[in-house]
Amino acid sequence: MGRGRPGVRHQAGLKADLEAFLVSTLVVAIGEIGDKTQLLALILAARFRRPVPIILGILFATLANHTLAGLLGAWVRAAVAPDVLRWGLGLSFLAIAVWALKPDEIDDEPVTVSKYGAFAVTFVAFFLAEIGDKTQLATVALAARFDSLVAVVAGTTAGMLIADVPAVFLADRASTKIPLKVIRYIAAALFAAMGITALAGFSFG
Repeated sequence: MGRGRPGVRHQAGLKADLEAFLVSTLVVAIGEIGDKTQLLALILAARFRRPVPIILGILFATLANHTLAGLLGAWVRAAVAPDVLRWGLGLSFLAIAVWALKPDEIDDEPVTVSKYGAFAVTFVAFFLAEIGDKTQLATVALAARFDSLVAVVAGTTAGMLIADVPAVFLADRASTKIPLKVIRYIAAALFAAMGITALAGFSFG
């Protein structure tokens, strides 16, 4: 009796991990379009014309940055009372929704060409650019929302790559092809929906 329970629990865990991964991927992929880090990817691609080291730099910088953000979110989840967490997450997502409506800008000369090459410049530039950015704050909120740190960080990293890798390959032509204003509204609506869902008291797990 009860033999099937471990399997059921395992299935439920996989489903929760998949949900965390897919939601995190979608949120960051949409939120990243038109973000300053996507503009940074365009500038680096136009400057170095070496897509592979730039993409690897984006990957490792995002993993490092979002792992730190995810650990903070997991700590918040464990340390904060459920009702406080619900209100904090709801208001955080709504604030990010408002932030998503604002067009991002970046200086014309955001980085200096370094003797260490495209990978090192991309890694440092992306890591620093993500500090305090809305996608980093979204990662903190998502890690607090879902009980699956690995799935959240994997999802937010995948979302970053989905948005930024095409920008690297298309360079400066990409920004004229993407309806950034429409994407900003979609991202804001997505963040707002998550905020309203949290405030309405839906499950956090």
